[in-house]
Amino acid sequence: MAKANIPALGLGTFRLKGEELMGSIHTALDLGYRHIDTAQMYDNEETVGAALDAHDVPRDEVFLTTKIWHDRLRHDDLLKSLQQSVNRLRTDAVDLALIHWPSPDDEVPMDEYIGALAEAKERGLARHVGVSNFTVAQLEKALSVPGGEHIVTNQIEVHPFLTNRKVVDAVKRANLTVTAYMPLAVGKVMKDDTLKRLAGKYDVTPAQLVLAWLHQKDIVVIPSSTQEAHLKANKAALDLTLDDDDIATIESLDRGERIADPDFAPAWD
Repeated sequence: MAKANIPALGLGTFRLKGEELMGSIHTALDLGYRHIDTAQMYDNEETVGAALDAHDVPRDEVFLTTKIWHDRLRHDDLLKSLQQSVNRLRTDAVDLALIHWPSPDDEVPMDEYIGALAEAKERGLARHVGVSNFTVAQLEKALSVPGGEHIVTNQIEVHPFLTNRKVVDAVKRANLTVTAYMPLAVGKVMKDDTLKRLAGKYDVTPAQLVLAWLHQKDIVVIPSSTQEAHLKANKAALDLTLDDDDIATIESLDRGERIADPDFAPAWD
């Protein structure tokens, strides 16, 4: 199986634009972040590229991920759109190109877009490739088609209220990396009484507690923040080690609460 050394903590950029995004990236890079996550659908690749260009951290030290939107999964469309992303990001190649969502209703056959993704890697547009929002069955199918052997990660929603255990286990069984988006459940972790109580035990915030939990499970996290204090705290969270009992308590909060569930989403596990 293909492997990629994806930094354990990345900066998410969903819903961030313009000066706010530029500031977030520069602050994160100043603090030592070396992993930035964007997507075609976020409509901010140009700003991400400009921010990386303007900062003195060399491009080859930053792990840069983008994602290909589901309306451009046909072979030629995928390759063309990824080239456009690379251009907008002011780079020669992204470190990781992901299929953002599986093709709705299998409109585009999986072997076509997984094959095109592998071709993008061969052409040098992406150093690594992967998928996002794939169910267990979809991941197994993706790994079985030509080009699927290059897949390194499945980026999925994971937080205490949606531990997504079936998919996490399937990704790990395949010796791939789990990447968690929305790890803080769009701020909901900060309001949960159980998480607040546990965080107090470790003298950290609920956000830090949750990031530490995911890190301890070898799950890459990509929280977003525009505030230096939060960016710093998120980074410090990776040094925290939680007791097994507390991990079990966090995981007992799972209630299948999915935040990213658009009408074109697959039939979830």
